[in-house]
Amino acid sequence: MRNAYSSSTTPKSSGITPEAVYYNRRSFMKSAGAIAMGAFLAACNPGYETDIESTSTLSASLVDELGAPANSYEEITSFNNFYEFTLSKTEVADLAKDFKTSPWEVEVSGLVQKPGVYTIDDLTQKYPLEERVYRLRCVEAWSMVIPWTGFELASLLKDVKPLTDAKYVRFETLHDLTQMPGLRDTSYPWPYTEGLRLDEALHPLTLLVTGIYGKALPPQDGAPIRLVVPWKYGFKSIKSIIKIELVEKQPQTFWNTIAPDEYGFYANVNPDVSHPRWSQAQERRIGENTRQKTLVFNGYAEDVAALYSDMDLSENF
Repeated sequence: MRNAYSSSTTPKSSGITPEAVYYNRRSFMKSAGAIAMGAFLAACNPGYETDIESTSTLSASLVDELGAPANSYEEITSFNNFYEFTLSKTEVADLAKDFKTSPWEVEVSGLVQKPGVYTIDDLTQKYPLEERVYRLRCVEAWSMVIPWTGFELASLLKDVKPLTDAKYVRFETLHDLTQMPGLRDTSYPWPYTEGLRLDEALHPLTLLVTGIYGKALPPQDGAPIRLVVPWKYGFKSIKSIIKIELVEKQPQTFWNTIAPDEYGFYANVNPDVSHPRWSQAQERRIGENTRQKTLVFNGYAEDVAALYSDMDLSENF
């Protein structure tokens, strides 16, 4: 039986963050294309940095399209999965605090007409940054609401001009034993890799992210550039990217290689498909004590369900 998800089950965007929240820097606006995808947008000055002491108040004003307030900067930056540093979520920030994120280059290659190597400045100067408040759902059944700063991956991919044979996009994280102590655990298939179908990568909700709360990403959150795919489990949103490669065949990915029966290639958030060791029907929002129902595609079904209309999502999990 094929999965079918009605667009009526996904609430639409409920509003826009007030301009005053960002100290009248530049007004928040609805972009016709992106808001149709259910995202909150804001023009963002790359040189602007939020006063972190104010984020407790700010987070209450920043809400996702379901009205949930953003987690605080402190919560977002103190509870992280980044196995290249440690398996402990609460120790990553300390172990990664001296991580060098400059200079940094991202190579875009493979089945493209215009391969290239980009610095972070190249990317942030070429592609206007936006503020989008997205839900993040971890496969471990916890979640956050995060105000990301970034740009659509599609902008970069269209500029490099994919060839007709390109069907997937492969991503790779930095592999640096001198900075990342977790890499000493050779039981894992380093470097960390991830992948998307090309149509997923080109979707307007898919972002390359360089900041949170108007500040540059801290190391524990994937500095200096990471992927964010809000309808998928968090492990798909690969951190500290150094390579983006367009390929013809479905690429091997880190967790799918380790345990294919537990971590599917697609990893779409689905409360009806349990992890072999726990249910995905509910989640715990970090900072809260109660649990809430998990939403199909993390609440973005109206925007992305059509990508999988011909697939059985219980088999292609």
